[in-house]
Amino acid sequence: SMASPALLMRVVASAYSVAEKAATIVRNVMAAGDLGIVEKTGANDLQTKADRLVQMSICASLARKFPKVTIIGEEELSTDEVNEELIEDGHCEEILKNTCPAQYTGIKEEELVIWVDPLDGTKEYTEGLLDHVTVLIGIAYGGKAIAGVINQPYYNYQAEAGAVLGRTIWGVLGLGAFGFQLTEAPAGKHIIVTTRSHSSTLVNDCISALNPDSVIRVGGAGNKIIQLIEGKASAYVFASPGCKKWDTCAPEAILHAVGGKITDIHGNPFQYNKEVKHMNSAGVLATLRNYDYYASRIPNNVKRSLVP
Repeated sequence: SMASPALLMRVVASAYSVAEKAATIVRNVMAAGDLGIVEKTGANDLQTKADRLVQMSICASLARKFPKVTIIGEEELSTDEVNEELIEDGHCEEILKNTCPAQYTGIKEEELVIWVDPLDGTKEYTEGLLDHVTVLIGIAYGGKAIAGVINQPYYNYQAEAGAVLGRTIWGVLGLGAFGFQLTEAPAGKHIIVTTRSHSSTLVNDCISALNPDSVIRVGGAGNKIIQLIEGKASAYVFASPGCKKWDTCAPEAILHAVGGKITDIHGNPFQYNKEVKHMNSAGVLATLRNYDYYASRIPNNVKRSLVP
């Protein structure tokens, strides 16, 4: 008889369906018209009804199936009484057909940490820049991002009638990443993707020092990693604190699964064990290819200003 799929593949397969359910919630909240916006620390740090419902849905659904896994979400919410309508019990059969990479076959539930950003790009969501929005579920083991799911609820939203709305990208280290067409940025072009709403002198000085051909300013860490893996940008540079573990865990796993690299501005890898501080205080540098080119050009004053 067939051995039952390894825990990691079951978690990813469930996270896939949970992310699709999350996308439906995100679209339904927007369609209903009342976003229920609350300012957390200010006008650039918002929370909506979608952030709240999606986090409850993701965390409660995964906790029910994998009770010993640590799940850390962006929003501070109680998940004691979650409406049954928010629970997603399904999984993606396709994912379970893949063989789990050998180094992850023995993982136990209590060794996994799941980092959840229910709605990455909330500010853009409230402003109607819907293609910036992603739902992020990152899976870490031994402090390292090893698998991730990124859902774009509004992928294709400006396409012609009949186009399928939304998509789910997933990846596992040692297996690859799926649900998109891997494309490299044009050779010899330096296209930098960076923050849209969290700019600063330091952010801009760092970008200028890299002498880019062009700069794309968009919301959401998930969205920026998608720009890299689809060849729209050659580097994601954010010389500022502000990014958190739940922003980078899922995108990191997908980027690393296709041979890319993400670190802080000093070149340190991110740690994802459950005790770690949530802030990536030394910024972000990510590329699909040519990481060293960009890393070698980060100015020293920028590095001095950003303490890990």
